[in-house]
Amino acid sequence: MKDFSIEKYFVVGPENTGGRPVLPIIRAAVEAGFTFLQIRSKTASARELIVLLEDTSRLLREMGKSDSVALVADDRLDVVLAARERGAKVDGIHVGQSDIYPEICRKYLGDDAIVGLSAPTGDLVHYIEKGDFSQIDYFGAGPLHPTDTKRDCGLDAEGNLIVRTLDELTHLAEISPLRVTVGGGVKAEDLEALAATGIHGFFVVSAVAGADDPGAAARELVEIWDHAR
Repeated sequence: MKDFSIEKYFVVGPENTGGRPVLPIIRAAVEAGFTFLQIRSKTASARELIVLLEDTSRLLREMGKSDSVALVADDRLDVVLAARERGAKVDGIHVGQSDIYPEICRKYLGDDAIVGLSAPTGDLVHYIEKGDFSQIDYFGAGPLHPTDTKRDCGLDAEGNLIVRTLDELTHLAEISPLRVTVGGGVKAEDLEALAATGIHGFFVVSAVAGADDPGAAARELVEIWDHAR
């Protein structure tokens, strides 16, 4: 699935929804206009993740969104392969620079798969300047703010949090040969400034999954972003 949009990107797993079922929240995000879904969990078992990918794939098919909303899993190549084997339409995988190598993902998932890479913005700038990004389809950068959903995101060698400035993101958007989506504590009030940097999209977890009304929260984010773009 090479024709995909990272503009409005929702990351979610069972630990993010406050004990509520995941699928209704995914449905609400897609109905609101989110264009990309990533299933991510550090607590769910492989079997639970496979089932969640299957259920999400089925939901997208029922909504008529299988070809317009991308579905990937975080980190777990084994889970993606197993879900595909069981008939789910899983478009690819998202990895970090300490996860499985992107070229291995590409080998097993094929040329049409989506392979995304995330890293702190400074590392991505170095990677873009020095690295081989031929097996990558998009970059994820951050964090913009401290976030409880990924506490190890943006730490320096001493374990201190480094958040990313709008100027850094503007520079990243200027030099990146691939599309960039930015997250890490992103809220509705950040979107106008983020859009002005030239980055291609934003990603959220808690702003939708942790909201009292996920659908209303997702609609607000989509409306602000679309207006700003």
